[in-house]
Amino acid sequence: MAEMKKVATRDSYGRTLVKLAKEGHDDIVVLDADLSASTKTALFREEYPDRFFNCGIAEQNMMGVAAGLASMGYTPFASSFAMFATGRAYDQIRNSIAYPQLNVKIVASHAGLSVGEDGASHQMCEDIALMRAIPNMVVINPSDDVEACAAVRAAYAHNGPVYIRVSRLATPVFHDPSAYTFEIGKAEKLTEGFDIAVFSTGLMTSEALRAAVACKKQGINVRVINVPTIKPLDEEAVLHAARECLRVLTVEEHSVIGGLGDAVASLLGEKMPTPIWRMGVQDRFGTSGPAWDVLREYGLTAESITAKIMEIVRTPKPNEE
Repeated sequence: MAEMKKVATRDSYGRTLVKLAKEGHDDIVVLDADLSASTKTALFREEYPDRFFNCGIAEQNMMGVAAGLASMGYTPFASSFAMFATGRAYDQIRNSIAYPQLNVKIVASHAGLSVGEDGASHQMCEDIALMRAIPNMVVINPSDDVEACAAVRAAYAHNGPVYIRVSRLATPVFHDPSAYTFEIGKAEKLTEGFDIAVFSTGLMTSEALRAAVACKKQGINVRVINVPTIKPLDEEAVLHAARECLRVLTVEEHSVIGGLGDAVASLLGEKMPTPIWRMGVQDRFGTSGPAWDVLREYGLTAESITAKIMEIVRTPKPNEE
């Protein structure tokens, strides 16, 4: 792949909040847990200080405040690191936001292994699993700047609780903003191929695209399907790809337990049993180190995905046995 511009999706989030407010959406209020410089909500604070609330290092209280604001007709965006936004405040999200179906948008940054030097205590690889399990919660994990901006807009338009995971690490921008449209619950086919279907999300989508290019040089045609919405899952896209490719690989910067891989595997197990492999964090904690070194250690790079695809395609398809 040619070198692409790289943008961290947390930057996309901050910019889009400001744009929405400037477009006249006066119901938007923003809450943060003393991390606005990192989550990029500081961009909103600078423009609209009277609609920004720093709740301090008290994430549980922040979610309660967000619930109260939503009950008064505001549209709160509440942000912190994923470890704190979902782990520390899980009870408040479940009972104060999702149960009454309040219109709160939770946007969490610094998720996954790519937090790097922050280490295992901050490398939240269970956030999607936690949010997926909560009824009424939409779960979104955008893959690049264009998709993240569109996802924030879609979350604002959606009536009900939404969780968006944004990254600290800058990722390649591969979408064309003039041609791209985002819809909650819809996946996106990025490449053609029938040898294997690769479902990816977030940071891993650009790596899956790089792997597809490498595999094509070896005569293997990979269908890469970007899945920005983990819940609701685009069941039609998953079943269609499984039907045509007969082999499925999922790739995510998240635990293989409870994330995209589990969602796809559960669907296929119920409706279309298909050989499936899951790449992600294999039931272990993270470790400290430069982001790409950690991702390499955990087998979450284009090179590792390429090697896994090569291994899988040596396995005969069901109708070839």
